[in-house]
Amino acid sequence: MTRKGRVERGTGETQVLVEIDLDGTGQVDVATGVGFFDHMLAQLGKHGSFDLTVKTTGDLHIDSHHTIEDTAIALGAAFREALGDKSGIRRFADASIPLDEALAQVTVDVSGRPYLVHVEPDGMAPMIGPEYDTTMTRHILESFVSNARVALHVHVPYGRNAHHIVEAQFKALARALRDAVAFDPKVHGIPSTKGAL
Repeated sequence: MTRKGRVERGTGETQVLVEIDLDGTGQVDVATGVGFFDHMLAQLGKHGSFDLTVKTTGDLHIDSHHTIEDTAIALGAAFREALGDKSGIRRFADASIPLDEALAQVTVDVSGRPYLVHVEPDGMAPMIGPEYDTTMTRHILESFVSNARVALHVHVPYGRNAHHIVEAQFKALARALRDAVAFDPKVHGIPSTKGAL
């Protein structure tokens, strides 16, 4: 059984291709035109052990919003496609990841129901580099969970450096997703009393 997803999304604002293999080795080939976002997607693939290809061209002459948003939408859809019926997976997982002074705590339920709780420290710098608006982190996660149909709780109780705060979230997300989609030998069929996720 292969757990791969491939989504192409085209609008008047962006053209996006996302390919993901949940049983990969962390090979990443990412190019969105937004350097810091590429760096975060690389963290997701590497630390999730997902093979991940992302190719996005967007209206960066306006700003990076559409490029980042549409990539996150396609990523969530590809992740959901790769999961299939979710038979035999652990379903629930969490990870706490430090990055120097910042700590990110992520808990996920591959539930079939999208929900996001997202808490970051107050007073974050508004930008990381020239293109990444730090308010986009929550929007990336919203777009991902809506299309992947997972429940996701992300909490950063402390941190000073915006780069560290955001990167710790992506690393923790990667590890939590990696564990949640892993096969559990004790799970037979769909891990739900409803019989469907």
